[in-house]
Amino acid sequence: MRRVRPGAAAFRGRGTSGASRDGGLPRTAGEERALTSVREGDRYEEPGDMPRLWHVTLSVSGQEAPVEEVRRALEQLAHDHPFLLTSRYAGDHAEIRYWEEARDLHDAAAVALRLWGEHRHSAGLPPWEIVGLEVIDRETYHQRVAEGYGPPRATPVGVHPF
Repeated sequence: MRRVRPGAAAFRGRGTSGASRDGGLPRTAGEERALTSVREGDRYEEPGDMPRLWHVTLSVSGQEAPVEEVRRALEQLAHDHPFLLTSRYAGDHAEIRYWEEARDLHDAAAVALRLWGEHRHSAGLPPWEIVGLEVIDRETYHQRVAEGYGPPRATPVGVHPF
């Protein structure tokens, strides 16, 4: 009786039945097996529906609230949603900027439009409404910044008053 580690038989190209996985005869030592999943000359192409990065600016406003509470709520939102870059706030409005990974603009915008409402209770956000939304792709963001008319750089990262 020969002792074998669990899984060792499968490692040699055989399943638990002892039959060869590729359906052919057992290979001899040193014999190479042809790859069947990639044909010679095939090139890798990125799938068309891969997620992309989108720069989101969400603007909210409403009735005056104590700025200390607004700041604390935005800090909690940043803790709950770690992709937030920066938030600016005043007693009656705020702006949140962050990067979102999504397949297309529609998906990124849908997530952004849900952000404030979904975190309103958990973060203690004021009952403000969304009054503005900008979603641009990464290339457009960097082009705007390079040309000097893009959104102000998100440094320093964090929650800051206007």
